Amino acid sequence: MAWLIIKYLLTSAVVVGVSEFAKRSDRLGGLIAALPLVTVLALIWLYVEKQPEQKIANHAWYTFWYVVPTLPMFLAFPLLLPRIGFWPTLLACIVLTIVCFGLFAMLVRRFGIELL
Repeated sequence: MAWLIIKYLLTSAVVVGVSEFAKRSDRLGGLIAALPLVTVLALIWLYVEKQPEQKIANHAWYTFWYVVPTLPMFLAFPLLLPRIGFWPTLLACIVLTIVCFGLFAMLVRRFGIELL
């Protein structure tokens, strides 16, 4: 149980840290948010918990493919925000990401990569 609490604290500290950096500097906050910190932590947790190497490798593999269809959201958000406000922009970006993911999953399936 203590290990789980440590994992929660360290992982949540990353999210809080990113938001605090973003308050002070848009660029630095964006850079830190773009770093795969959560993925690196997840890989560390899997390794420390003695998960098989194949499982750890699969996590990195799928993370790559799941990141690609989320990228259009980062372009749409700043374009939509001044036009329709925060919550509608957030909702539109969620829908956009879901649509992009579905289309991307269909595209990469042709190359033998199963995301769904």
